[in-house]
Amino acid sequence: QVQLVESGGGLVQAGGSLRLSCAASGRTFSIYAMGWFRQAPGKEREFVSAILRSGGSTYYADSVKGRFTISRDNAKNTVYLQMNSLKPEDTAVYYCAADASRGITTSIKGYDYWGQGTQVTVSS
Repeated sequence: QVQLVESGGGLVQAGGSLRLSCAASGRTFSIYAMGWFRQAPGKEREFVSAILRSGGSTYYADSVKGRFTISRDNAKNTVYLQMNSLKPEDTAVYYCAADASRGITTSIKGYDYWGQGTQVTVSS
């Protein structure tokens, strides 16, 4: 099992920045990729970004390219999501996820473990 704990959410004005963190514990050696997803009220959960644990390849949704940056610290078993130039439409609960079965990196179905989520609210 892998446990994930997110932190760093909050309220920010449009144009501002936030940095989310996700700390993994447990069977972290089994993690192939870690990703961030988000879910706004009344909408489905959607892919935001992902990073491979080995090699560091990164993936981004078109809506966040150029504004968000994902990074990892394998020694700390932590992944980060730096969010800049935030927009009101970025408002959502952000979830960290871990893929231990080499699923599709940009798909919800590709992940085996999920954090509890952290709220990000961007005011206009």
